[in-house]
Amino acid sequence: MRTFTIPAKREALSFAKEHINDDPLELLLHKQRYPDVDLEFAVQQIEGRRTARDKWPSLLEYDDFIYPPRLNREQASSDETAMHKVSVGDELCGEESSITVADLTGGMGIDSIAFAKHSRHATPLHNRVSAHVDYVEHNEELCTLMEHNRKVLGLENIDIHCADSIEWLAAKDHLFDIIFIDPARRSSSGRKVTAFEDCVPNILQHLELLLSRCRWLLVKASPMMDIDKGVAQLGVVSDVYVVAVKGECKELLFLCGGHREEPLIHCRNIIPGDSIYSNTSFTRSQEAHAEASYCTSVGRYIYEPDASLMKGGPFKLLSYNLGLQKLARNTHLYTSNNLQNWMGRIFCVLKEIQLNKRNVAVIPGGRAHVIVRNYPARAEELQRQLGLKEGGELFVIATTVGTKKTGFICCDEKNYEHF
Repeated sequence: MRTFTIPAKREALSFAKEHINDDPLELLLHKQRYPDVDLEFAVQQIEGRRTARDKWPSLLEYDDFIYPPRLNREQASSDETAMHKVSVGDELCGEESSITVADLTGGMGIDSIAFAKHSRHATPLHNRVSAHVDYVEHNEELCTLMEHNRKVLGLENIDIHCADSIEWLAAKDHLFDIIFIDPARRSSSGRKVTAFEDCVPNILQHLELLLSRCRWLLVKASPMMDIDKGVAQLGVVSDVYVVAVKGECKELLFLCGGHREEPLIHCRNIIPGDSIYSNTSFTRSQEAHAEASYCTSVGRYIYEPDASLMKGGPFKLLSYNLGLQKLARNTHLYTSNNLQNWMGRIFCVLKEIQLNKRNVAVIPGGRAHVIVRNYPARAEELQRQLGLKEGGELFVIATTVGTKKTGFICCDEKNYEHF
């Protein structure tokens, strides 16, 4: 493997720090002003550092950390989703003193770094729980960057392998605790794909090998993938993790291993700097046998499930377990007159209306956020029809209650006192 020599890039790294707030395009347009600087590399670092503010704040303290090209940054896990994988590893490995992890699609290395950095004390009498990570990546440039970044982070427990991951694994006579794989979800033409058989590597073709080399196989899939199809294709799934961050569904994780009659689906929504606040687990059988209750009229509060729940789909269970009423069979909104704990947004109903310009004229400044659920119009289309501008503190919810198409002017439950 080529050794990354940071002295050759030192000036560009210093330039990136000094120009962190400059316009990258302007810098590139006037590159003749900086003849001694590798400006493309410097701009790559400026963009990487800016992304890190939100996506990898844990890296900002390392001035010499080098960020890869944009596509690799976009494909990389965030700090939050990487640490979620580590928490899954903790759940699997319990009180074991150390675990071995093979990251077969290393990329930028965020997941490998998270596993390698993580350590804790099980009890004062036990050894520290730590991980040894094998990072495998076929892209030589990414491997070279990872070799450098591993040293910057002081992580001696990561071994880097520049190789085809399937060939590398086939040659290993070793049983890992966890194998993590995130197949590339782009076709040769650059088109985004979601199905396992369209990704690289095609894990369905290599599933027997993967399972033979680990106790648990953790497969990352597109959040657009159908959960039940993924379970059926893999065939040995014990758990599915639907992971959202700040209300946006980011990834699906299929855990292969263990013994369950039916996969347990975990819906988790992570707020940076906070704990996982949505953590609902269920099986498809539990959902099928649950009985939801339905409203005849909407109460004081409307509840919208967060993204992880919308993807996971425990819609009848949310009504059954929490004592809430669904607005309609295919309307995944809920209502009550008394405020309940909830995993998602809560709206306080100010007024029910027929959706027309005259009825929304009461909205101050003509500004509101339009939300459409089980209603025959897109939000942008309805917003134009109603003559509303985006913004403000109010919400117009267009939906179906029973069989009636209707609308509600609402505010966020936390701001109810203002109205």
